[in-house]
Amino acid sequence: MSTRKLSNISVSKFESFLELAQCKLVRQTGGHIVYSRCDCLRPIIFQSHIDPMPEFIVKNNLRILGYSKNDFFDILECKVTVKRKGNSFILSTD
Repeated sequence: MSTRKLSNISVSKFESFLELAQCKLVRQTGGHIVYSRCDCLRPIIFQSHIDPMPEFIVKNNLRILGYSKNDFFDILECKVTVKRKGNSFILSTD
């Protein structure tokens, strides 16, 4: 059973994850931050003033990126890197 939980992820930690996942900051207007990546059909949107982020927001944004909870923590802990291959992104253990 894993002790890593998505329930207490801070906004800054999630933004660090998005940068490691090679997402680009599109805009920050009002209370929302918007990131995007070329292989995503929808932008990644979350509120900047709610810290820590609700678990369902993190899960929905991971679903948009196509990553699991384990992928999230592996990317944050630098166990895997995200590499671009054409118009898609792959996880590499290099």
